[in-house]
Amino acid sequence: MIIDESTDSGARAAERLRDEIVIWLTTISPKSGPLPMPVWFLWDRADRVLMFSQDGARVRNLQAEPRVSLNFDGDGRGGNIVVLSGVANVDPQAGPADRIDAYLEKYAGHIKRIGLTPEQFGAKYSNPIRIELTKLRR
Repeated sequence: MIIDESTDSGARAAERLRDEIVIWLTTISPKSGPLPMPVWFLWDRADRVLMFSQDGARVRNLQAEPRVSLNFDGDGRGGNIVVLSGVANVDPQAGPADRIDAYLEKYAGHIKRIGLTPEQFGAKYSNPIRIELTKLRR
């Protein structure tokens, strides 16, 4: 298990994965190198993260190079930094965002704030991306 909550770093990572709204996903663009992007996500309380993407650069980058990193902003003083590595794949079996109760529970207010219904969000961000976590950097 990558996230071991019995350790300080694992407990800190688990807390942020449970509570944060945005995580930074870094993919590799074949043309320009690392490409960090803030994304909404859902942690399954084990070693997987689910996010949703529009068609475009993010999906193309993941298809060309599935290795990614995920990180949370620090506290502004160099502390509370969490960096995870993983392997990402488009996973149609995960279903659309508007049919995943836990995702809607976490992001319903944010989806409304950006002027979309859950169904519109699911149609716009139609690529479910499953990230298998492989490492927690300590």
